[in-house]
Amino acid sequence: MAESFKSADRVLFTSESVTEGHPDKLCDQVSDAMLDECLRQDPNSRVACETATTTGVILVAGEITTHAYVDVPRLVRSVVQDIGYTNADYGFDYRTCGVLTAIKEQSPEIAQGVNESIEAREGTDPMELGAGDQGMMFGFAVRETVELMPLPITLAHAVARQLAKARKDGTLPYLRPDGKTQVTVEYEKGVPKRVHTVVVAAQHDPGIDYQRLCSEIREQVIRPAIGDSWLQKTKYLVNGTGAFTIGGPMGDAGLTGRKIIVDTYGGYARHGGGAFSGKDATKVDRSAAYAARYVAKNVVKAGLADRFELQLAYVIGGAQPISLNVETFGTGKVADETIRKLIGEHFDFRPGAIIEKFGLRRPIYRQTASYGHFGRPELPWEKTDLADTFAKAAGAKAALA
Repeated sequence: MAESFKSADRVLFTSESVTEGHPDKLCDQVSDAMLDECLRQDPNSRVACETATTTGVILVAGEITTHAYVDVPRLVRSVVQDIGYTNADYGFDYRTCGVLTAIKEQSPEIAQGVNESIEAREGTDPMELGAGDQGMMFGFAVRETVELMPLPITLAHAVARQLAKARKDGTLPYLRPDGKTQVTVEYEKGVPKRVHTVVVAAQHDPGIDYQRLCSEIREQVIRPAIGDSWLQKTKYLVNGTGAFTIGGPMGDAGLTGRKIIVDTYGGYARHGGGAFSGKDATKVDRSAAYAARYVAKNVVKAGLADRFELQLAYVIGGAQPISLNVETFGTGKVADETIRKLIGEHFDFRPGAIIEKFGLRRPIYRQTASYGHFGRPELPWEKTDLADTFAKAAGAKAALA
């Protein structure tokens, strides 16, 4: 966030989320289900799995090197069934959709860089595992919510989850799996004051009265998800075209990795551009983004800054990041250089070390493929077990200075 965000009298900031029935998210879940099944059988699997869908068909493609055997059509149909596409009237269902596969092994040139890092080949670092790709990754945390996440994306996810819950538990039985949410928060000098606007696109059965739909979405979805304290003079917009009966792959094509802003910070913080889903943890697009979020959250939890961003960059085949940058947006309680040194002293950003720290060779990924990869306490990179260490070390360094 720019400095003007903290000084402006009024700023409106918007983030969106989608339900698990959105076609892009369907694809993310298939890709991560493939990853999980490979890891369940073979923890050393190398997976870069992409999924695409459109009317009546799902394509699973990519590079996978594993000792696992995966019945791809069975797995895909199971995911589609779990999501809720169980009725041919929806235009897409798990029984009749076609499943195509185009999978090959990982490129040997990529594999050699992952198997033995540049540093290991040069004798400068015994860590064998190198990064599976080049790129930059960002981690972010802010003191706006208990999860240390931006409020707009947190609320957008909450509304999307509640929309799915109301469908699944029968509260609103006419809902279908596809859906999108959008929450606009009004800030005053960088502090959230109220929810300005809530937008919901809810797929539904034909013939549902529009006014009934608007009223029940507001009372059964938005209010329980957000809470009345934030809903002050709030605008509500439901199904802007007036109807949303054609959804899922029947209404729009889907693709793995097309909701990377939904997956991270809702546009509130920067993103390196690499998607997460379908990639094993040797791909630093995923694992280093998780590590950066962990460090950022612990920095904020430790009280070293109220708003914090960490940027990393890697070269394919390299173990150590080639750059590490910190940004406190003027909220730091100690010098940025002090924080940077503390991070370097207390966290190892080599891919092998990240994998070991968070146990990333386990089948834990499908749960991340809906409603965001961050701000969820059940995920290992969301722990704040480094906060006390940061706080004590920063205090000692400040005293020495």
